[in-house]
Amino acid sequence: MPAEVSSASPSSPALTERQEARRQRILHASAQLASRGGFDAVQMREVAESSQVALGTLYRYFPSKVHLLVATMQAQLEHMHGTLRKKPPQGATAAERVAETLMRAFRALQREPHLADAMVRALTFADRSVSPEVDQVSRQTTMIILDAMGLEDPTPQQLSAVRVIEHTWHSALITWLSGRASIAQVKIDIETVCRLIDLTAPEEPARRR
Repeated sequence: MPAEVSSASPSSPALTERQEARRQRILHASAQLASRGGFDAVQMREVAESSQVALGTLYRYFPSKVHLLVATMQAQLEHMHGTLRKKPPQGATAAERVAETLMRAFRALQREPHLADAMVRALTFADRSVSPEVDQVSRQTTMIILDAMGLEDPTPQQLSAVRVIEHTWHSALITWLSGRASIAQVKIDIETVCRLIDLTAPEEPARRR
């Protein structure tokens, strides 16, 4: 699954064109190695060699393998978002569109199980030092869900529902990757949690008679 890579987090200094190209090579190498052998296959020295950067340079971009793989997940989600925008979900309700969107994203990850496992494991291992990268993954997932809902200005209640949906989606990935849930069960869980969207929709003002 190819990835178009975003820049560093919003709070970081903007990267030059050359630095961004280097970062793209690093994340591409990370995804390629993970696709072939999962979490253990992503070794920083091999990533540096594959992306043609010095090992010290790699560590300046990503202080650890966990930082690198969480950033790789953000890049993969960004690529998925672009694909989803080209072919928006067709559900009749916001809940149906979000469920369809998340299942399409899930199936994309399903096609690359080693990569999915590596990224989810990194997200699970992430401590506070990886907070900026984890926050980017969360922001990207939120944007995907809000786009599917067709919302630009969600209410606090709707944002709460989105957060619960995110947590359920990530949990479903973990249980599927560990063999504790079938794809059919994942679909049921996603469709169930997406019904929260209907519960948090603002009520329309009553019409005057």
